[in-house]
Amino acid sequence: MAKRDYYEVLGVARDATEADIKRAYRQLAKKYHPDLNPDNKEEAEAKFKEINEAYEVLSDSEKRARYDRFGHAGVDPQNGGAYSQDFGGFGDIFDDLFDIFGGGFSSSRRRQGPVRGADLRYDLTLEFKEAVFGTEKEIQIRRTENCTTCQGTGAKPGTGKSTCPTCNGAGEVRYAQRTPFGQFVRTTICNTCGGTGEIIKEKCNTCDGSGKVIKTKKIKVKVPAGVDTGSIISMKGEGEAGDRGGPSGDLYIYINVLEDKVFSRLGNNIHVNIPISFTEAALGAEIEVPTLEGIEKFQIPEGTQTGTEFRLKNKGVPNLRGYGRGDLYFTVDVQVPTKLTEKQKQLLREFAKEMGDSFKENKKGFFKKMKDAFN
Repeated sequence: MAKRDYYEVLGVARDATEADIKRAYRQLAKKYHPDLNPDNKEEAEAKFKEINEAYEVLSDSEKRARYDRFGHAGVDPQNGGAYSQDFGGFGDIFDDLFDIFGGGFSSSRRRQGPVRGADLRYDLTLEFKEAVFGTEKEIQIRRTENCTTCQGTGAKPGTGKSTCPTCNGAGEVRYAQRTPFGQFVRTTICNTCGGTGEIIKEKCNTCDGSGKVIKTKKIKVKVPAGVDTGSIISMKGEGEAGDRGGPSGDLYIYINVLEDKVFSRLGNNIHVNIPISFTEAALGAEIEVPTLEGIEKFQIPEGTQTGTEFRLKNKGVPNLRGYGRGDLYFTVDVQVPTKLTEKQKQLLREFAKEMGDSFKENKKGFFKKMKDAFN
């Protein structure tokens, strides 16, 4: 089955920047990660592998240049003759001129060195108080690791690699070409060894010569106090394994915090609404205020109006950088009684009279009065 175009796989244009390619990869890797697609794991694994393969090539400037010029053949060391085509065009002549006059074209194609592994993303959802006070979570990720059977060499244990007979270990091949301007020398990556200068005699049975295997790993994550939705925790070296001795990538954990039924958060401050009775508001009272650590007593003054806001200092969220805390703000909501006994009504009538209120029961509603006025 023919491979899809790598740019098409990542959904980017051929002139996409490194940032565009990385952004597209992260979005697709998250979408098709096998752990996030348990109902369609086989198809997700295939797409995830295809995405990683495309990113490995397009994120490497040297591999991308070869791919842009020769297609899939340019990055497949097993595909013979990939670099022997199109030698008659003027583009090749100018490439050769770069080689001769020291333009550096050849040096960019020399033997491939260590390549850092790709970064991984994991989305972690936390309860409200877990984010406030910090916690420790165990997560599972699927990633490529160096094969332990061959120690990442790709060679069957007991065997090794040998010098590439095509390039004699140089990782590149030089071609002489006669043109109307004279003889020019062209240097290209060796298509037998893919620029490594070595070939595997017998492939490792575990990784089939790739030196890599996909494994599920459990990782403990220490979540610091004060994180919020959008916070990112980085774990160095917990990403994909590197190539040819390169370091592993990093793991980035993106935090999402669930809403709480009682508290709401704004920055490092906590907000909560507290209902109080008409009597408590009028006479003042000691009320119970819920905080993150439990219930606290607070004396509200007499005559407190609904919507009044009070503050408890240092009862909010710990600062993520490790110093101080935010505050807790609570707003009181005076509850007007809806069902009164006849005795309670009589007491309120007397209260109104004592206050000098002009009070008439069963007043017509506003819209009723408007209707009557027009009639």
